[in-house]
This record gives sequence, structure tokens and C-alpha cells, in this order.
Amino acid sequence: MNSETLLLSMAFLATALIYAAVGQAGASGYIAIMGLAGFAPLAMKTTALSLNLLVAGIGTALFLRAGRLSWRNVWPFAVLGFPFSMLGGAVHLSENVYFPVVGAVLILSALQMARTAFMGKAAGSDAPATPPFAAALVTGAIIGFVSGTTGTGGGVFLAPIILTMNWGTARQTAATTAVYNLINSFAALIGAYAAWDHIPSSLPAWLVAVAAGGTIGAYIGSRFLSDRWLRGILSFLLVMSGIKLIW
Repeated sequence: MNSETLLLSMAFLATALIYAAVGQAGASGYIAIMGLAGFAPLAMKTTALSLNLLVAGIGTALFLRAGRLSWRNVWPFAVLGFPFSMLGGAVHLSENVYFPVVGAVLILSALQMARTAFMGKAAGSDAPATPPFAAALVTGAIIGFVSGTTGTGGGVFLAPIILTMNWGTARQTAATTAVYNLINSFAALIGAYAAWDHIPSSLPAWLVAVAAGGTIGAYIGSRFLSDRWLRGILSFLLVMSGIKLIW
């Protein structure tokens, strides 16, 4: 293992730990790190989806064990999210388009997440509503295509919407987005099969690193962090990732 692989492994481990604690699999963080390291867009997209898939699987298992998952809240988003994410995975953007688009969307999501964390109503002041079926279908489809195209998994886009619409508490949202990330990352990776040869040879080492970080982070997030802290941490991560991708 060379020094670059080792440094990236450590960075990916830390990213997976923090993101998994808030129900995310870390794709936007991995993309930001790889952007700083000079990776090409196709390598970034396929690598981020691969790492995202593993961490999302770990997070889903741990949230399920902790009894945090409501399948009624998950599957309406996933019904159209899966095929549209696969379609998006087959779309490859140029570098000049890829970085600004992903960065801008992450920053906008961060601002909305911060509003729900620090300016919204106190947790538990209103009981969350069940997501309307039609609205969940449309939301899942749109986010699926965008996330598949950018390689971000989808959870970073879905979480602010769920919280803004009061379709779940922050902890329920973390569980829902973990499953959504798992399904969409799998679909997008299938859709991007033509670019699999761009995946770096160091991927196995990075998979081990994110598995360790994701396990620790999901365990912490599924049991200990408060709703407001979950929202605040995620908003900070989103805005930092967006800024790094644009600049």
C-alpha cells in the first residue's frame, strides 16, 4: 500500500464514520476528497458509488437492528428511485459541468438542513406525518436521476426534503436515507457499468476503511446523537463538500 492509498484510506474512514452517524453513506464527502486529490469525474463517480454502497448497507443493517426503520416511509421513495438512478448512472457529465452542479446542489441542501436544525421547531413539537405516496414517488424519481448522474447516492438530497416536509424525525430520516442510499447506489453503479474500468486498483483498501468507519458511525448515530445534532452535523458536511467541489 503506497502513501497516497494510505492517506486516502484514512480520509475515507473518517468521512464514512461522520456521515454514517447521520444516516448518510458519505458519497459527497468521498467525491470532495477525490476532487482535491485530482481524480477524473468517471473515477470519482464509480468509486464514490462503490464506497457508498458498502457503507449504506452497513448503516441499513444497524438501523434495522436498532428498530429505527419504517418500511412504509422508505419504499415509496425507492419504487421509482431505483430505475431513475440506474438511468442517471448511465449519464456521464464532463468535468466542467460535474463539479459545479454537484457543489451547488450540496450547498443548497446544506442551507435548508441548517434551517431545520437551528431555526425550526423543537424536536417533537409536531408529530411527523407519513409521506404522501404520490409525492414520495415523484421525489424519489427526481432525486434518483440526479444522484445517479452525480454519483452521490441520493440521501443528501432526500434528507432535507423529508425534514422540511415533516415526514419524519431526524433519526427516522437518517434510517430512511440509509436505505435509499443503498438502493440508489446499487442501481446507479449498475447503470454506470460502462465506466467500471475507471475504478482505481486501490478500491479494496478503501472499502475496508469505509467499512470500519461506517460501522462505528452508524452505531453511534442509531443510538446516541440528538435530532438537532444530527441535522447540524449533516448541514456542515454538505456545505463543506459543496464549497470544495466548486472551488
